[in-house]
Amino acid sequence: MTKEDILTILWQHEGGYVSGSELARQLGVSRTAIWKGIGQLRAEGYAVESATNRGYRLVPRGDVLSAGGIRRYLRHEELQIECYPSVTSTNTLLKARAAQGAPQGLVLAAAHQTQGRGRMGREFYSPADTGLYMSLLLRPERSAAETTRITVCAAVAVARTVERLSGERTQIKWVNDVLLRGRKICGILTEASVDWESGQAEYAVVGIGVNLRTPEGDFPPELQNIAGSVFGADTIPDLRCRMAAGILDELMDLSAVPDSQACYEDYKSRSSVLGKEIQILRPGRESVPATAVDIAPDYALVVRLTDGTLTRVNSGEVSIRPDREA
Repeated sequence: MTKEDILTILWQHEGGYVSGSELARQLGVSRTAIWKGIGQLRAEGYAVESATNRGYRLVPRGDVLSAGGIRRYLRHEELQIECYPSVTSTNTLLKARAAQGAPQGLVLAAAHQTQGRGRMGREFYSPADTGLYMSLLLRPERSAAETTRITVCAAVAVARTVERLSGERTQIKWVNDVLLRGRKICGILTEASVDWESGQAEYAVVGIGVNLRTPEGDFPPELQNIAGSVFGADTIPDLRCRMAAGILDELMDLSAVPDSQACYEDYKSRSSVLGKEIQILRPGRESVPATAVDIAPDYALVVRLTDGTLTRVNSGEVSIRPDREA
């Protein structure tokens, strides 16, 4: 991990020069190892300048995703972060690691997914260089039913972080789609393994995909009326690393107390469906029209059916009826 260690030291010097000998001394490696590490950072897109008798310095620019860059903004230092230019699916890979005994706090993050997955078996569009795709491994020591609240915590964590970085208000469409300007900017997929004897969750893998910028040429036609992005062409420096760190910090805080009143109030206050006429969508069943009237403390959606009956919806998805949108 020499390149990540070099990156961390260069970040700490805020654009100032650090000599190769000083880097080698601090890391306990050879000057040759430092030279190779600098080359790897440059190959990944980092602007590392060198000057005779002065050493190396990092020129802040671009939006490179790296473990060292995320750690620069991260409060939860116990997290173990691995970053990749491209993977099949961060959730798929992390579930395999979890089954092999990986500890809580392992994070896999990528700039591109070739087989990104969404809820209900859907594909999650994960183009290169415009999004953040990451998965966090938790071992919550809670019942399988209680782990469902982790998904809600993830939605609130994303909403808070997006608002902080963009300055714009988000909404959450039940259960866990985060919206900005009425468009979906984030998908969340939580997958758990359960010990069926005890009913306890062995682990939960929380996958989060955020559209940070609009892909070149726009989203695919089938997504153009649904998907949006946090930023346009102009973004803030280190956007992906800041976004990843912010979401991870918020999610770790919230998942430690998933039944907190603060999380519930934050979630409910951002609801995009309350008071709206909706369609309840469940796999293999006809959609059911209803009106969303409340979100219960356990995050079930309370709806009024067309015959006036109040009922709870605990699974599936909802859509706002297009003929009744404002």
